[in-house]
Amino acid sequence: MPEQMSDPIDPQREQTPLIVYQIRVQGHLSLQWAEWFEEVTITLEETGDTLLTGSAVDQARLYSWLRKVRDLGMPLLSVIRVESEQREHSSINHSS
Repeated sequence: MPEQMSDPIDPQREQTPLIVYQIRVQGHLSLQWAEWFEEVTITLEETGDTLLTGSAVDQARLYSWLRKVRDLGMPLLSVIRVESEQREHSSINHSS
């Protein structure tokens, strides 16, 4: 039976835990952008803000989301790291 090879670029890759981030922006993000923010939960809050929640293996993924927020011209209110069990489970969520 052949041995399984580890990732030659990053031997720790399979062991790296996902980190969950929440990015809060001012204003409601149009739901047409849901696909552009792949693998991110979009929550439109009653306060008029939008909460983006997603899991990232590294900060490069986080920075790609922040670049998208910048490109949309939406004011950034906060970025926090949260525990994975606090993450929203639906892909698009409307707070009522």
